[in-house]
This record gives sequence, C-alpha cells and structure tokens, in this order.
Amino acid sequence: MLFDFHVHTRISPCSDLDLKDILKHARSRGLDGVCITDHDTMDIRNFCQEGIQRDGLCIIFGMEYSTAEGDFLIFGPFEGVPRGLSAKEILTEADKSGGVAIAAHPCRKARPTMEYVIKEGYCRIVEGINGRNQRHENQMAMSLYQNYSVSFLGGSDSHTLEELGSISTLIYGAIRTRSDLINAVKQGNFALDTRNHMNSLQPESSL
Repeated sequence: MLFDFHVHTRISPCSDLDLKDILKHARSRGLDGVCITDHDTMDIRNFCQEGIQRDGLCIIFGMEYSTAEGDFLIFGPFEGVPRGLSAKEILTEADKSGGVAIAAHPCRKARPTMEYVIKEGYCRIVEGINGRNQRHENQMAMSLYQNYSVSFLGGSDSHTLEELGSISTLIYGAIRTRSDLINAVKQGNFALDTRNHMNSLQPESSL
C-alpha cells in the first residue's frame, strides 16, 4: 500500500489543507493511505473516522511532536500525551507504549534532529525524503544516516492540496488500523518510494 506518512490539516496553524480535500483527492493521487500528523495534537479524531474510508482510502492518526532536539512523527496511544517533553522522553514513551516514532526532516536547517538521538539509538527510523525540504537537506539525511542502523521512509509534509502525495512510502501488506501501521513499520515492512522522487535526492544546480 502506498502511504503519505506526513500530512497536515488546517488543525495545524501553518496548514491550508482541508480534511475534505484529503478525503476527496488522495485516491486520485495514487495513495492507498494517508497519515494525519498535525503539530502536537491528534484532534483530527474529532472530525474523521480512523481506518478504511468508503473509497478504500486508509486514514491513520498520528502527530508531529515538537521538541528542542528535533520533531518526530509519532504513532500510538498519544491522544493525551503532554507537550514539552524532550526528545528522549517522547521517544522512550513511544517505545514503552508500543508505538513508533520517526525523525521528521532530520537535516532541515530549521529544527533539525540532534545527531545523538539517532546515534544513541533513541530513534531508528528517519524521514529520508521530505517534500518540503531543500534537495540538499534530503540528500544530507540519506547520506548522513547511512552510517547508522536506521531505516528510511518518506512523506510529503503537505500543507496544501498540491503537495498531497508528492512523497510516499510503500508498505508491504494490508493496513486497516493504526496498530497495523505500527506493526508494519516496527517490523521493517516498508520501503521509501523513490520511483517518482529522485529529483528530491539530486544535488541542486549551482546556477
């Protein structure tokens, strides 16, 4: 199944993407699933039913959790997680609760992931391609973290309809629930979809 792991709705103050547009257009973008990852909240649960929609699209609720040491896409029982935790605290909580965490846009100039978080094993999955990154930031993530025992996936980081599905990840097996997604990611049953996104990894022109 082809998933966009990193999508923001208007619940995120910085996003103009309406939930109705996600539901209407995701399938036509070739997506089988969309992870809603609004900033520091899972309030999307008040506006949408999680799981398989009428057209077969799978919607999974997550969150982009902000810390001073990087931002993390987290999936698990985090509806009531407090804000303000450190990277170590939220990543430890994700592991302890049976959830999963992904380092979001780890090499972005603004809000990068502190390297020790990956080096010391607090987070083992990295967003290698982010649709809002500069190409050199994606290239840096893919090259830097090859030195560590990590897996790569990708997400569009959509804030507008135009961005939805621009970067995706292939998940092997059927995903119908949040638990299905968490299990697939923890077991490594996914691959970064680079078929249409190689330009996100190429060096930028000096012209």
